[in-house]
Amino acid sequence: MGNMIIVYKAGDITEAHIVSGLLNANNIETYVDGYYLQGGIGDLAAMNFVNIQVDDKDVPLAKDIITEYESNNTKQVEISPGIKPALFSRSLAAIILFIIFMLIIFIII
Repeated sequence: MGNMIIVYKAGDITEAHIVSGLLNANNIETYVDGYYLQGGIGDLAAMNFVNIQVDDKDVPLAKDIITEYESNNTKQVEISPGIKPALFSRSLAAIILFIIFMLIIFIII
């Protein structure tokens, strides 16, 4: 095994393991560095502490796979113009809370 080179700086430990698993699935051995630094922050999520390293001979293929991952990961999902999901979910939540409130009042009285 040659030198280990950082090929990806993940936003958090979950993303690091997603990318690491993607590389592993393509027969590239990885090392996730900075795994235990997340616990040093406490209850807040640690960001940008985790790196993925691969053997120097695997760097070109790993970078190609990561580039493909990032291009697929940044695609925006189109929402139909007639649908307003935030408004719908807030309305649904308000209706459910109203029903629960009415049931509690009905049980008490």
